Amino acid sequence: MTRRRVNIRMPALGGQGAVTAAHIIATAADYEGYYAVSNPFFGAEKRMAPAESYARIGIEPIFDRGEVVYPDVIMVFHPQVITMGKSYTMPFYSGIKRKGLIIINTEEDLLTDADKERLEQLEVKVFNFPATKFAIEIAGTELSTNMAMIGALFGAIGGVGIEAIEEGIKSRFLKKFVASGGTASLDSALERKFKKKLELIEKNLNTAKAAYELAQKWAQEQGLEPFLPPPPKKVAV
Repeated sequence: MTRRRVNIRMPALGGQGAVTAAHIIATAADYEGYYAVSNPFFGAEKRMAPAESYARIGIEPIFDRGEVVYPDVIMVFHPQVITMGKSYTMPFYSGIKRKGLIIINTEEDLLTDADKERLEQLEVKVFNFPATKFAIEIAGTELSTNMAMIGALFGAIGGVGIEAIEEGIKSRFLKKFVASGGTASLDSALERKFKKKLELIEKNLNTAKAAYELAQKWAQEQGLEPFLPPPPKKVAV
């Protein structure tokens, strides 16, 4: 089922990088040629408190902002969103559109029979995916959980490729670097810091790529069609 726009809601816990994920998702989609916007919702702003971010991707200009009430895709970054109700929307899948997609960072089945029945009625696919495990095994840190979730998203819905994801990640993590024009010691410090950034980007990209490939295979097995048509040719203004 192709759409003109995909609305994404990302319930998470503070410190998991959902805001960063939304930004990279929108940047990658824009690089691929789609129109895209992202925005966060700030609640308590403390680690492990409920947090939420949103992204919108489409083939037409997008002007609305704010909360995504009726998502096509829900990305659950932490099991506690479901098991402990750490979500601003209850149940967490409230508003999900027919034939939507839910990606859950878990290896276990967290849904009740009532949840499953309701989602089956709506023909919603659920992809249980161990994003944190991927992050630890590939990047060596759970802080790359959001990168695994990004890869899983685009692998499942199609439309945005690895190259665009890489550009999105680079845009996020390299934007602060400028030539110092200063002393040799300062230049050397910047070079070391820059090298660490490149290593971080490589680990994050490897995590996203592995998740992308796994989700892509899952989507094919499920018979999922790309959520969006190919990107339009944007008119320069």
